[in-house]
Amino acid sequence: MAPTTPSSHRPRKRRRYPTGSNNSLILEAEGGKSSPAFPLVSFLWAARAGVSQWLVLPLILMVVGLFRWAVSLWGYSGFQVPPMHGDFEAQRHWMELTIHLPMSKWYLYDLQYWGLDYPPLTAYHSWLLGKISGSVLDPSWFALDDSRGFEDPKLKVFMRGTVIASEYLVYIPAVVNFLRRYTRMQGVPAWSASIALVAILLQPATILIDHGHFQYNTVMLGLVVASLDAILAGRMLWACLFFVGALGFKQMALYYAPVMFAFLLGVCIFPRVRILRLLNIAIITILAFALLFTPLLVAATNADARDYLSASAEPPLLQALPIKLSKDSFLYAPVFQLMQIIHRVFPFARGLFEDKVANAWCAIHTFYKLHRFEASLLQRVSLGATLASILIPCGIIFRHPRASLLLPTLASVAWGFFLFSFQVHEKSVLLPLLPMTLLLANDGGLSKDTRAWVGWANVLGSWTMYPLLKRDELRVPYFVMTGLWAYLMGLPPTSLETYRSRTPGGESRPVSEPRILTKLLHFCFYLAMIVWHVLDAFVPPPEGKPDLWVVLNVLIGAGGFGIAYLWCMWRLITQCWQIDRKAAEEESRKKKE
Repeated sequence: MAPTTPSSHRPRKRRRYPTGSNNSLILEAEGGKSSPAFPLVSFLWAARAGVSQWLVLPLILMVVGLFRWAVSLWGYSGFQVPPMHGDFEAQRHWMELTIHLPMSKWYLYDLQYWGLDYPPLTAYHSWLLGKISGSVLDPSWFALDDSRGFEDPKLKVFMRGTVIASEYLVYIPAVVNFLRRYTRMQGVPAWSASIALVAILLQPATILIDHGHFQYNTVMLGLVVASLDAILAGRMLWACLFFVGALGFKQMALYYAPVMFAFLLGVCIFPRVRILRLLNIAIITILAFALLFTPLLVAATNADARDYLSASAEPPLLQALPIKLSKDSFLYAPVFQLMQIIHRVFPFARGLFEDKVANAWCAIHTFYKLHRFEASLLQRVSLGATLASILIPCGIIFRHPRASLLLPTLASVAWGFFLFSFQVHEKSVLLPLLPMTLLLANDGGLSKDTRAWVGWANVLGSWTMYPLLKRDELRVPYFVMTGLWAYLMGLPPTSLETYRSRTPGGESRPVSEPRILTKLLHFCFYLAMIVWHVLDAFVPPPEGKPDLWVVLNVLIGAGGFGIAYLWCMWRLITQCWQIDRKAAEEESRKKKE
């Protein structure tokens, strides 16, 4: 019998994944089999072998689009609630007035009925959408004055379609491009990037507000993400243009403005002063704002517009100018128009906060009524608290203007604005949630620890908006979208996978897993949210306190958002410390050589 010879076959080596990326997505069983770490990984499990992105991306966009359209089939803000209705009617009314009135009247027409109070780019966007309907579809939807409160089902389909079209033209391309560039920079594989993309595009709060309640927030958010993408590409002037566009579409983009200012100033000063770059950024920013306002200011110079503006009540800002302009002056009408736009966009007379919002001021107001103080004092206190909350992150990004620090800095500053700034809406929580959710695209962004914090903040953010969504008859979409997102990410209340440790006894906790304190903290909040829903559904509030459950929602939400702010700050500081340590080690190594 011939002796056996060793086989020439060698078993294929198991593929090694970069730390913190794919290894957070795959569980290795005892038999050598691999399994998904959480349900969202299962959704893209077949793509882990290197399926072309030209196949994966269209499938992702179709799936997330179906969820958006499904939410849009439900109610919206102000449906069958006369006389003012809601945000749906406000957006429809702006289309109505922009296509029928000259530009000089846009910010002055019937201010008691949803007067235009967003920046010029929103007005131009409304004009474009109104023109499409007025000339191609049904002009009766936007008949001046006669169409107020119009609730035709076909109009609803058109309006919902404009939100999806706007999002797919601005927000989604910006997020896709940003993630491609950012994940390459972080060394994250394409498969992990696709999973992060699905998680970001299924973010429940954004879908529920834009496609349920009805707004166009994703246009502004998309322009912000496009600005971040331009920064990653080293195109600072394009970053300025996109960010001015975001400010020109919705003034809430100011939540990000201190970070962008500090970062762009920092890249002009460190590691060496670059005067020419600073001048270019300043000139482009000024020209971009001028381009936004020029059509409105030029429209104010014709004879009819000058007569109309001269006969109108002067805005407070015009009255406060140190130089008094004659109504016969050529500059009077353009200055009037500019001051009126600013007055409408920044309504300081409305109060410290809007409705009941989960921020510091509304929480304090529960125990100590703030309306006893003068509005001017509240404005100063709010400004001081906001500046104090954003000083450290802005200082860090100014001194260390690195693209890798932008997301935690933006999240920290946006949380500071949400918690302490003047005139905050509950929907403003979308601004800190965006950069915080984009952290999922980091190297290690889909690890248990980061996923636990990002997921918890998103569930909490959606939960604090439940009273608003309940008024809009959006209970079912709220529970479906929030529950689905929690399930896909392996989060409570659908799963405890993210918080379950797989470390054998005696071994230290991996950095990628949540700490014990994190688990206890998050479980307390998840339990509080579940108990609150039970109380809201089955226990009527006591007589004399009809808003008790809403106030409890505010207090829990404000506490949670304060913790989210501290976590983003801690993450920023630790990342900055790691960068400084690596730089010091590199410098020390060079000296030794």
